[in-house]
Amino acid sequence: MLSALDVARRLDAGTLSLDALYDEVEAAIARREEEIGAFVSVDIAAARTAAHGAYGPLAGMPIGVKDNIETGDRATAYGSAIHQGYRPAVDAAVVALARRAGATIVGKTVTTEFAFFSPGPTRNPHNLEHTPGGSSSGSAAGVAAGFFPLGLGTQTGGSVVRPAAFCGIAGFKPSFGCLPTVGVKIFSWSLDTVGIFARSIADAAFGAGVLADRDWRVDGEVPAPPRLGFVEPQPWAQADEEMAVALERVRIAAERAGAAIRPVALPPVLREAFAAHQTIQDYEATRALAAEVDLCPEKLSPVLRQTLDAGAAITATAYDDAQRTADQARRAFADILSEVDVLVTPSAPGAAPIGLASTGSSVFNRVWTLIGAPSANVPGMTGATGLPLGVQTIGAVGADGKMLKAAHWLEKCVAAAADN
Repeated sequence: MLSALDVARRLDAGTLSLDALYDEVEAAIARREEEIGAFVSVDIAAARTAAHGAYGPLAGMPIGVKDNIETGDRATAYGSAIHQGYRPAVDAAVVALARRAGATIVGKTVTTEFAFFSPGPTRNPHNLEHTPGGSSSGSAAGVAAGFFPLGLGTQTGGSVVRPAAFCGIAGFKPSFGCLPTVGVKIFSWSLDTVGIFARSIADAAFGAGVLADRDWRVDGEVPAPPRLGFVEPQPWAQADEEMAVALERVRIAAERAGAAIRPVALPPVLREAFAAHQTIQDYEATRALAAEVDLCPEKLSPVLRQTLDAGAAITATAYDDAQRTADQARRAFADILSEVDVLVTPSAPGAAPIGLASTGSSVFNRVWTLIGAPSANVPGMTGATGLPLGVQTIGAVGADGKMLKAAHWLEKCVAAAADN
């Protein structure tokens, strides 16, 4: 995998040339893209040319952009047959910000249909018979395969954290609203959040901080051991045995390394919030995709049609009640985070499931997306079959830097434990 920080430093120092970097990217794509299928479209020559004229903190940095995020210089289909060949007039805001910072787009990456459940063709680089997760499958798999150092994705339920866990990389979902969603095909305007994929937490913090105009960098720091709240089993989300054992190993390693460990029992309102997430998502999706439903219903997948039909049956009263529950959950969550620096949970119930018919479960992610809290997949663990396992850190809303420091510390802790 390519490290964004390493690429930036070496380009700046002159120890890596742009052409050598793009030769490496081109070779990686030629070697594995046919079997992985991370891209909807790819144009290395255009990215290479743009890199030679780029400047800024991401000058020359190759990135992948999820295909529900609009790009003015290439088609954006949102993973849907309805929009095949559609060419936006301008970039989405986050893409424009990336270009301003000097990044160049290697390609558009595969997303599920409208960033929902219907899977795309992308395979997991660690085992081609397993899913890479969704809906940001192409961006996660592309980073893991070494196609680009940074990938842009979105999360409505768990579509950054979960595929990052399945692909063995860092995935960072900032606090809601830190990165603009202007020019992103909206599925749920209360939930959709732009996130970033990278090799490590330090790489993700660097790239996301540039785009968000915030000092989130954690490289070079030796942060103090954090206060970690390990969430007791959630009534709506159960880890498999392998994941449960891995999480316990992380807890023991963190405690031995000096972290203050505290068990956290979630209040009942968070259970109610889990159900509220689907109410809010489905109600808003039905309205966000109203034109597609009215004009081209036959081009929607059965799973999406079913969800939109269910959303159409949700009353405004039920939606408003769900939003009130979300507000109550945010207040309860803020109280919990006054006692610890971050919460720690599994990123997913286990390793990536076999087969490509499902992208896996987001049960460990949805509540934190609803609350708008920053969360990240901390990579570094491997299961018995060789597939990656990930743990998730969740911070207080607006405390992204603090969460990233804790995640970075935990990543180092996990790596040290794996070496022993």
